[in-house]
Amino acid sequence: MRLLTVLQAAAALAVVVRLARGRSRLPALAPVGTAPPRISVVIPARDEEARIGPCLSAVLADPDVAEVLVVDDESRDGTARLASELGAKVVTGAPLPEGWVGKQWALTQGVEAAGGDVVVTLDADTRPAPGLFGALAAALGEHDLVSAGPRFVCEGTAEQALHASFLATLVYRFGPIGPSAPPAPHRTMANGQCTAFRRTAMLDARGFARVRGHMADDVALARTLAADGWAVGFLDAGGLLEVDMHDSAAGVWREWGRSLSLRDVTGPGRQAADLAVIWLAAALPVLRLAAGRPTRLDLGLLAVRLLLAGALRGSYTRPGPGVLLSPLLDPLAALRLTQATLRPVRDWRGRAYPAATTASRLGFGGTDTGPGRVTTGGHSAPPDRSAAR
Repeated sequence: MRLLTVLQAAAALAVVVRLARGRSRLPALAPVGTAPPRISVVIPARDEEARIGPCLSAVLADPDVAEVLVVDDESRDGTARLASELGAKVVTGAPLPEGWVGKQWALTQGVEAAGGDVVVTLDADTRPAPGLFGALAAALGEHDLVSAGPRFVCEGTAEQALHASFLATLVYRFGPIGPSAPPAPHRTMANGQCTAFRRTAMLDARGFARVRGHMADDVALARTLAADGWAVGFLDAGGLLEVDMHDSAAGVWREWGRSLSLRDVTGPGRQAADLAVIWLAAALPVLRLAAGRPTRLDLGLLAVRLLLAGALRGSYTRPGPGVLLSPLLDPLAALRLTQATLRPVRDWRGRAYPAATTASRLGFGGTDTGPGRVTTGGHSAPPDRSAAR
């Protein structure tokens, strides 16, 4: 028991240090008054007919956007037809090459087809507000790659509670969004639902090709480019972007839980350390409280977790009681995180992908003479941001 207490205290210290970074964060994205450069929006889409309409309507109505490209990744529904009817340019995706995950292949084709100086990638379930694209372009004056943290649309107490519990595991492991000091490349975080970069720099870096086998593609891209010296910004865009990811608690468990562990971008030692922090600092206090045997440290950790739950209310479009109840589900979140770490899922939208190679897990694509060619190592120089200032 003494060893467990020592380990729990160490986990508590790690959590407190990470949460303390929230006292100094970069400002949230906000609309800017200056005219942005030519912006292309690229939306990779596979079987998104039911969700892509609101996203496209918002993007097409934004005057800062010069063109909207929907890359139809061999959809089996009416995604391409709907996108064309709404006014987007549809890029018919080529067959998926061996070794690639579908999203990275779709994004590669979209970036190559884009004509803008700045490319913003969006998932089909995003809901951008006016001013988002200009704000992202302006942020590229200080960063080479920007990803935006949204507000989440979660309806229902159970769905919101489980989602907020999952979200808390990320904060406990990596700290709040928008750190003022960039983390080490191997701890850099990103949100692939919305990213922005200069088109020529990404093409030169062959970024998506270098992470072509990753399921956690967004974090893999950010960490790979950060290791090259790119300035990577993960910024709060809650006032300008919403995401409607799931339609039930079961969907949250199945779909977000799939990538929650970040297993293919995290070494075994750090995976074990991250799991230990979540079990000791989040799950154990709840389990002891339920058993009627909480320690003083458990009570302190529960107080911290409740404070975090209060702070996370701002991450939801319509926060309800589920957010404040989310600490009760932390043991379930720890269980799902453990499950995803030990038995990673590598299938998505009707496709099954082989396990990532060692080179792919490290973010290096190796020598490839196929689509999205990269040279051995694949390193790129940081882009020149002087033109954006």
